[in-house]
Amino acid sequence: MQALPPPPPAIAAPPLDRSEATTGDLRVAAALTDAQVRVDSSFRGASIVLYGAVFNPTPEPADVVVVVRGPDAPIRLVKKTRTSGVWLNSRPVLFEGAPGFYMTASTRPLSDIADFGQLRRLGVGVDHLRIDAPEESRTVTRYGVRDVVVSRLGDDYLDWRRAVIRLKEAAALYDTDSEGVEFVDRGLFRAEVKLPTVAPTGKYYAEVWLFQDGEPQSVSNLTLTVEKVGLERDIYELAHRRPWLYGVLCVVLAALTGYGASRIFSRRS
Repeated sequence: MQALPPPPPAIAAPPLDRSEATTGDLRVAAALTDAQVRVDSSFRGASIVLYGAVFNPTPEPADVVVVVRGPDAPIRLVKKTRTSGVWLNSRPVLFEGAPGFYMTASTRPLSDIADFGQLRRLGVGVDHLRIDAPEESRTVTRYGVRDVVVSRLGDDYLDWRRAVIRLKEAAALYDTDSEGVEFVDRGLFRAEVKLPTVAPTGKYYAEVWLFQDGEPQSVSNLTLTVEKVGLERDIYELAHRRPWLYGVLCVVLAALTGYGASRIFSRRS
C-alpha cells in the first residue's frame, strides 16, 4: 500500500485583535446613505442619514458634532425705519456670502462639548457661523438697486447678522439639534440631515467632528450634491447660460397665454 503524503505545514491563524495603528488612534469615520439628491417638480424635501463609527481606545467618553453647510450665496436685506411718521425701507445691505443651508447636530449641547473660543475658531454652531461681509465700506449697484451698502456695518453688524440667521431659520434652512446625533450601538452613531423643499442646489459640505475633553480630536469630511434634473434643470441652465433667449421665450409664452385666455373669454361672452 502506498504511503499517504505528509500533511501540509500548519499556518498560524492571524490574531483577532486589530493592529495597533487602528486601536491606538482616537478618530471618527462617517458616510452618507445618499451623496446625491435629485430635485424635480415633485421634490418635497429629502432626509439623508449620516452614519459612522467612533474608534476610542481610551476610557474617556467622546462627543460627536455634525455640521452640514450648503453653497454660499449673497443676501440682500432692508430694515423698516420710521421717518416723519412714515415707515420706509432703509438703504439695502448686501452680505456677499452666507450658507444657503446650515445645520448642526450633536450628542449634547455645543456649549457643554467645547468652550466659546474653540467653537468660534472652528466655526461650529449658528452663533459662530461665518457670514462673509467685506471689511471695507463701499457702495455698489446690485440687483438693479443703486448705492447698496456692503460693509461690516460697525456696531449694527451683529443685528444684521442675527436678521440673516432668523430669516434662514424661519425658512427651515438653518437648524440646530443638540440631540441630533444618536449612538445606536457601542461606537456606532447616526444623524439625520433634513433638506427642505427650498434647499438650494449645489455642493454641500459635511464635517463630522470628534471632541474629547473640550478639544477636537478628529474630523471626517463628506460632500453632498443637490442638483436639478429633468425639465427643471433644462430651464435653469437656459436661464443662466442664455438669459436673453430665456427672457424672449418668457415674453412669447406670456403673450400666447394672454391671447389664448382672451379668445376663450370672448367666446363665452
